[in-house]
Amino acid sequence: MRVLITGGAGFIGSHLCDYFLSKGHSVVAMDNLITGDLRNIEHLFGQKRFAFVQHNVTNFIHIPGPVDAVLHFASPASPRDYLELPIPTLKVGALGTHKALGLAKEKKAIFLLASTSEVYGDPLVNPQPETYWGNVNPIGPRGVYDEAKRFAEAMTVAYHRYHGMQVRIVRIFNTYGPRMRINDGRAIPNFISQAVRGQPITIYGDGSQTRSFCYISDLVDGIYRLLRSRENQPVNIGNPYEMTLLELANEVKRLTRTRSKLVFRALPEDDPKIRQPDIHRATHLLRWGPHVTLSQGLSKTISYFRQALRKR
Repeated sequence: MRVLITGGAGFIGSHLCDYFLSKGHSVVAMDNLITGDLRNIEHLFGQKRFAFVQHNVTNFIHIPGPVDAVLHFASPASPRDYLELPIPTLKVGALGTHKALGLAKEKKAIFLLASTSEVYGDPLVNPQPETYWGNVNPIGPRGVYDEAKRFAEAMTVAYHRYHGMQVRIVRIFNTYGPRMRINDGRAIPNFISQAVRGQPITIYGDGSQTRSFCYISDLVDGIYRLLRSRENQPVNIGNPYEMTLLELANEVKRLTRTRSKLVFRALPEDDPKIRQPDIHRATHLLRWGPHVTLSQGLSKTISYFRQALRKR
C-alpha cells in the first residue's frame, strides 16, 4: 500500500510511519509541526518509500499519484494543547477531517480516523463500550477536543453512509511511550520528567482518578489490524488495566528510583474521574489485545526521557 499519515511527525503518527514501512508499504507523512517534531521522523529521511510534506491539513490536500489509505492523526492531543491551541484543535477536527476525507474519496482510499476515549467525556459508565454515547461538556475547556473528535466521527460515518466509502474509526485510550513530548502536560510525561529531574511529582486532585495506559507498540498493532479489517464502526483500542494516578506516580517513583515527593494541586475542570476501555470488540473483530506490561513500557519510556532530557 501507499498510505498518507496526517500528523506523521507526532508521537503516534511517527510510530505508525515506522510500522508501515517495516511492513513494506510506502508512506507519505504530512504535518504542519504545530505539535509534531521532525526529530521523530528524521531517521526516515532518505528512504525511497518515505516522503514528508509540511502542510496544514485544514487546507486543501493534494498528493500526486495513488493513495490506498489515509490515516488522519493530525491534532493537538493534550489538555495543555487544548488551552493553548483551542481554535486549531477545533479546525483540524472539523476542516482537517473534511479535507482528509475528500482526498480519500478522490483516491478511492480507505479512511482511518484517529478518534479518542475523550468522546466519552467524564463517563458515567465504566468500562466504556463503543455503544456508550458519552458525558461531554461542549463548552468546557476540554470541549474543543472532545467535540472536534465527536464531529469528526459523525462526518466520517456520513461519508461512509452517503458515499459508500470504506472507513475505520479507532477510539484511542491513554497511550504512552518514546517520542512523547517532555512538556506534553499529560500524566506520564509529567511524572517521568519530574522524577528524572528530582523535582516534586505533581498530582492533580487526590490521585484517585483512574486511567488505563496502553504502550505505543500495542496501539500501533491494533490500528494496523483495524485498517486491514472490514469494520466501519468505532473500535476501542487501549489497555483495560485500570489504575489510579496515585498508583502510577508511585510506580514511576519506583522505576526511576527517585526521592521526589508527591505534591497535590487542584483538579482541572472536567477532568475525567474514570477511564477504562471495553475492548471486547477489538478482541473479537481484530484478534487484538495488549501485550506490554506497565513496568515494561514505563521502563522504555523512562530510558527515552533520560536521553531526551540530557540533550536539552
